[in-house]
Amino acid sequence: MLDNILNVINEHTENVHSVTDIFSGTGSVAKFLKAHGYTVFSNDILYLSYVMNKGTIELNQPISDKIHKLIKHLNSLTLANSPWFNLDNAFIFQNYSPHDGCERMYFQCENAIKIDLIRQEIERHRSEVSEQEYFYLLSLLLNAVPYVSNITGTYGAYLKFWDKRTYNPLFLEEVEIPLSNINCTCYNMDASVLAQQIQSDLVYLDPPYNGRQYLPNYHILETIARYDNPEIKGVTGMRVDPEKMSDFCKKGSAKHAFRRLLVSLNCRYIILSYNNEALLSTEDMAQIVKEAGIKETFRLYEYDYRRYKNKIPNKKAGLKEQLYFIEKRR
Repeated sequence: MLDNILNVINEHTENVHSVTDIFSGTGSVAKFLKAHGYTVFSNDILYLSYVMNKGTIELNQPISDKIHKLIKHLNSLTLANSPWFNLDNAFIFQNYSPHDGCERMYFQCENAIKIDLIRQEIERHRSEVSEQEYFYLLSLLLNAVPYVSNITGTYGAYLKFWDKRTYNPLFLEEVEIPLSNINCTCYNMDASVLAQQIQSDLVYLDPPYNGRQYLPNYHILETIARYDNPEIKGVTGMRVDPEKMSDFCKKGSAKHAFRRLLVSLNCRYIILSYNNEALLSTEDMAQIVKEAGIKETFRLYEYDYRRYKNKIPNKKAGLKEQLYFIEKRR
């Protein structure tokens, strides 16, 4: 969808220099738009997304030799060469790998311990690196964890047998940071709050499409990012957070939430990403978007798209990703 988004911007806007990506997720759109010369304001309410974005989008200089050496050190960590480390304080090992006190099978024990080792060592070196470098290191860890996780795609459940990927050793892979003179900023806020505080030429919206909350599906990554020893519950060890279900994820409140957000955005243009099987129908969403914009500028683009693949294939046809475009009514 990245090229489709850029095409809409190029065809229907003028003098766009700054873009707010208000539901940024892993930052794919934000990184892409920065690489194409836009000043980007990235936001997500999940701390794990904030970490992954801040650790890459805000960086403009190549990684220093000091950080290269630190990454090599982090990859070399073992119980034998880390006398400061205490397994009793290893939250991921204690709660998400099988041993006498735990039955959960998210990680092989060796990888769970390595996650704790690296996460704690990054914190021990926090005062020695810049803020952006600290988040860069955390983002490398978050990027590495899925490659050794015993899951089908999200952390809402773990497999009852060991997937072959779980036997791989956890390893941090460096991400290249290109030279840039574009200064971008990342936020960790509720979208409706940020909308009233920030101004940009264009806002890109990629909101939740259905009733599934993101935090339960990525709770372990959120815990690794925060490393806050949270209270957990249930078979899968979900975080016990005072999370209120997003209005964008509820059929009864989604229309009002979208209307409120679109009206409060301080920008000239809006591009909203959705799909034709989402919580709100195409007719409902088109009406909501039209109400917020100059009607003759409204455009709806639809693209055939493959469904998310997990262990149970779904070959049903008809899924279309959508881009709604308007010039906002002042």
